[in-house]
Amino acid sequence: MTKLRHTVKAVAARNSHRVHAVLCQGGRWGGLAAVSVVAWLAFDALALEAPSLFAALTVAMFFALSGLGPSRVPRPLSVAAQGTLAVTIGVLIEPDTMGVLADNWIAVVGVGLATLAISAGGGALLSLHRDVDAVTGMLSLAAGGATGLVAVAKELGGDERIVVVVQYLRVALVVVTMPLIATLAFQAQPSHVPQADAETSLTHWWWGIVFVIACIGIGLPLARLIRLPIPATLGPLIVAGTSELLNFPPDMSVPSVVLPAALMIIGWQAGLAFTVSSLRIVGRVLPYAAFLVVSIGGVCALLGWLLSIVTHTSLLTGYLATTPGGLAAVLAVSASTGANVVFVACVQLLRLLLMLAFAPVASRVLLRRVDKAQRQAVPSERVSPSEPNGS
Repeated sequence: MTKLRHTVKAVAARNSHRVHAVLCQGGRWGGLAAVSVVAWLAFDALALEAPSLFAALTVAMFFALSGLGPSRVPRPLSVAAQGTLAVTIGVLIEPDTMGVLADNWIAVVGVGLATLAISAGGGALLSLHRDVDAVTGMLSLAAGGATGLVAVAKELGGDERIVVVVQYLRVALVVVTMPLIATLAFQAQPSHVPQADAETSLTHWWWGIVFVIACIGIGLPLARLIRLPIPATLGPLIVAGTSELLNFPPDMSVPSVVLPAALMIIGWQAGLAFTVSSLRIVGRVLPYAAFLVVSIGGVCALLGWLLSIVTHTSLLTGYLATTPGGLAAVLAVSASTGANVVFVACVQLLRLLLMLAFAPVASRVLLRRVDKAQRQAVPSERVSPSEPNGS
């Protein structure tokens, strides 16, 4: 009887400990989510680009450094966020955009490849810093797909803490300077932008969620089956892009509340990885990275000038088409200033897709080179005469 009582007490103690752990973890997530939403609303009121991501990133950093937050984002939640972001990018690939690409494909592809080369060069220069490895440098300065690259940085072997800071430094500089340059350098005048039909948006809201789930549900296992890199991103992206080009189902879009929620999860993923030592590293890297970001922006502006000459578009359209980041802001400025929005979207989307396709391939090559260099640096063990030679 005494042994039975001890057993019952032990089981009760274990169950109590588990319940306490679940409640504690739930409290951490609840606190993180509540403060992130408040910060999101505050950042949105300040008209910041991707406010939910910045809010989640800063709040998660505070929670991680103070020990109040959860240890990490669960893998299924991370995959769902990556897939949602990929579907959002995929539905931007429209037939009109492909038509513009067909008419000017040499110039557009040339600019995309040039931007890719410039980004790779900038990443190589950043990796010369003692705190940055080659993969992290390449991902940090890839001029496009900031949220996508941040979401998969760890999976590709990079330091997501440095990647998120440098990538969003790039986006912030582009978003802040682009309206000023468009107004002051090109004397752009605001034009009327048609507003979306709210009733129509509400009608398609649930179908939009079903569409996102279907693209992830089909794209993820398909990408794993054919062994695509970063399957949670490329699989849903391919399915969504194909669906949009085929216009089936017609008039599909990602509900407006879904993408900010996905960006919030991505922000948590990066923010919870921060430590005090990582902040010191980021602080040392930041001035060097800022110089490279500004330099890349200047070279991309020159590419925009060349693109406008070759394709006979306006200088403003060429500049907006080649800005290295901030896709949503670029399209908004294009629409509000009378630039050729379809042309801008075509060049920007090609650049974004090139970066997302290039990143996993380049990271694998770089990691293989690092592994090979490390193996060559370690002297091989000699086989003693008394040991068999493996025959």
